Amino acid sequence: MKYAFIIFFTIILSLYAAVNYYIISKGLSVIPGQSSWRTVWIWAVVVLAASFVAGRLLERVFLSPLSTALIWMGSVWMAMVVYLLLMLLFVDLVSLLDRWIGFLPSFMHHNPLKVKQIIAVVIASVTLLTVFIGFINTRFIKVRDINLEVHKKAGNLKSLHVVAFSDVHLGTLMGERHIQRIVKIANSLHPDIILIPGDIIDEDIGPVVNSRMGSILEQLHAKYGVYAVTGNHEYIGGVKNAKKFLSEHGVHMLNDTVVEIDSSFYVAGREDRTKNRMQGGRKSVENLLVDVSKDKPVILLDHQPYHLEEAEQNGVALQLSGHTHHGQIWPFNYITKAIFEVSRGYLKKGNSHFYVSSGVGGWGPPVRTVSRPEILNIHINFDKK
Repeated sequence: MKYAFIIFFTIILSLYAAVNYYIISKGLSVIPGQSSWRTVWIWAVVVLAASFVAGRLLERVFLSPLSTALIWMGSVWMAMVVYLLLMLLFVDLVSLLDRWIGFLPSFMHHNPLKVKQIIAVVIASVTLLTVFIGFINTRFIKVRDINLEVHKKAGNLKSLHVVAFSDVHLGTLMGERHIQRIVKIANSLHPDIILIPGDIIDEDIGPVVNSRMGSILEQLHAKYGVYAVTGNHEYIGGVKNAKKFLSEHGVHMLNDTVVEIDSSFYVAGREDRTKNRMQGGRKSVENLLVDVSKDKPVILLDHQPYHLEEAEQNGVALQLSGHTHHGQIWPFNYITKAIFEVSRGYLKKGNSHFYVSSGVGGWGPPVRTVSRPEILNIHINFDKK
């Protein structure tokens, strides 16, 4: 597992380095040969490209304003790199076609350096505007209303009001103000129960503890309590400490366990599938629900929405998942749509309801360009006696 992890990140970092080298070379092509700005451009991109990883490593050793600044610089640059790369590739494609077909106006060939500089300004402006709008978008949380009919009896309950949110990613980038907004909105909906299907903590728990975010989490209030499961990021950052922290601050962690609520319905929680690689196998849905009465509704929390048929085959009334962020940044939503049966939103399979949330926080760049951060406001109606 350790070697696989090293190989994976070596490949990712190599690709990222190659992309940044490409951006550097394109930037140099619009700067005159003797200009000192060439050196400035090279070092600016190198520092920005390295700052996210450097900040994350420094954060684990010594949390400081420097580590925070590096992480913010690097994360915003990561978002910019996506759009710089796409537009530069498009310009290169147009240029290549022009060499073959010669369709561009002749005046564009009279002063190629000037044309390149104008294009560079346009690309930089569009990139900055897109990333800025995506950053603002992460600050405005949408409450998504969902009404479901579950054809099972739930004791004396006729209905259940669930508030759910996933992928908070508490840490340096998603800090105190963001969790305060989440708690304020969740409590204002007056839910019966609050459910969190994973990735509450981003990676290193240090910034979360240092900023006293636990005291904010404790303010979440619901009649039946707050329940959550691990996501892959709890495992990346240290699952033992993450579970301990959350449990100490009012979040009931479901570690491949099931709880019966008010003798009416069950909430079941699966460990994230990352456990299979790091600590050994997690329970299957069938094993998890082996002692559950099939006559009562089961709400299942499973962070990554793979193999939805398992929940359907085992009579789960509602499965809540996250993880995908619906790509978070265009065009990655096309990748998540190709990987997952549901990248975002609602699906019904047989008698089982599924909802995959795009999340309320974000990983890496604090930028969303294809989805809104969301809190789910779910009203479930059960069969009457």
